[in-house]
Formats: sequence, structure tokens, C-alpha cells
Amino acid sequence: MEQPRRQQRQPVHLQDCKVNLDDEVDDNGNLVHFAFLADSEPMRLADVIQHLKWQEAMNEELMAIEKKNKWKLTDLPKEHKAIDVKWVYKVKVKENGEIDIYKARLVAKGFEQRKGYDYEEIFSPVARMEIVRLIISLAAQRQWKIHQMDVKSTFLNDPLDEEVYVKQSSDFIKFGKEEKVYRLTKALYGLKQAPKAWNKRIDSFLHATGFKKMCIRSWSLCKD
Repeated sequence: MEQPRRQQRQPVHLQDCKVNLDDEVDDNGNLVHFAFLADSEPMRLADVIQHLKWQEAMNEELMAIEKKNKWKLTDLPKEHKAIDVKWVYKVKVKENGEIDIYKARLVAKGFEQRKGYDYEEIFSPVARMEIVRLIISLAAQRQWKIHQMDVKSTFLNDPLDEEVYVKQSSDFIKFGKEEKVYRLTKALYGLKQAPKAWNKRIDSFLHATGFKKMCIRSWSLCKD
């Protein structure tokens, strides 16, 4: 005689999830097959071509590059090697999980760079989280105002000291100029020296604006 099937109840830890109890949950309340439904970033160009939002994001990135006059189409000198580029895609969401923006970024393959040819120094100082927490704590105690600044397309603002060339993106090649490459006048994401170039740029801007460096250890002004 066939035993009646026991009625399953959704485990407490899965109350916020929609699951099929017959397929995904075993008798012990453990998940067997489970996946979250989410918009993921494309990994292949073929996935992007069919999506209007990604095409618009790529065009916006190229327009930002052209607007900042960050490169010039030219012939590649014999003593130099052009660095390849790739597109990186990211879906940014709001706090409620809704899609906020589709972002595409053209990135140089920095691992192809050669020291002494297209980069020299790459060091850039980075703020430690401990320092950030300390500043916020002091601001809260002394009721200081905190202002946040966000620079759009940060690395695209930084002039380069080195002579750097990158290839044309395979999906945005100039017709009739397929053999030419871009000489960068400003940094591109992915370059080894991009963080250092940005630090040099923002440092000179802050000094010109009237800001002064402070040594956290002694709370005294640092000498440049």
C-alpha cells in the first residue's frame, strides 16, 4: 500500500524566498537546487550587440573619451608596441534592487605593458580605512561638516608623462584606418600608471585650491 506523501512546509530560513518545495527542498529542509534571478553582466560581445542599453553605455564611454581629447589616431612607431583593450560591463542597482544604470568601461590590458617603454613609476598612496574611520569619528565628535566628492570617469582626466599606444577596440574600428592605433594623452583604466597619474592630478588641484596636507600621526602639516 502506497504511503501518503507528507505535506512539506517551507523552512523558516527560506520564508523570504520563492521555492518549489517538491523539487528544491529535501525532507530535512535543505536546498537541493536553488538560484537567484538577477541581471548579470555580459561576458561576450555577442551578448552586448543584442542589448540596446549596453550599446548606449559603450557609446557614452567613447563620447567621454573623445570629449576629453584623451587619444589621437596615428601610426604605431616601430620601437613601440600597442596595448590591447577590452570592454568591461557592470550593472549598478539601487537600494531596492532595481537597475540604476548600465555601465561600460574601456579598459587597457595593463599586463601587456613593458617597464621603461610605456610606464615607469606606478606607486600611488592610498587612504587606509582606519584613517577614514578616524576622520569620520572626529567629525562626529566635533560636529564638523563632511562633504563627499565623486569625479566621473576619474582616470580619464589624468595627463600621461609616458608615450603609450593602444589598439582600436575590435567593435569600434575606424573604417579605412584599420591599421592605425591610438596614442594616449591621458590615462585609461587598466594602465599600470593610471592611479599614480590620478594622484598627481588631484594633488595639484587640491594644493591650488588652498588645501594643505596633514600628517595624521602628529596632526601637523606635512612638508612636500
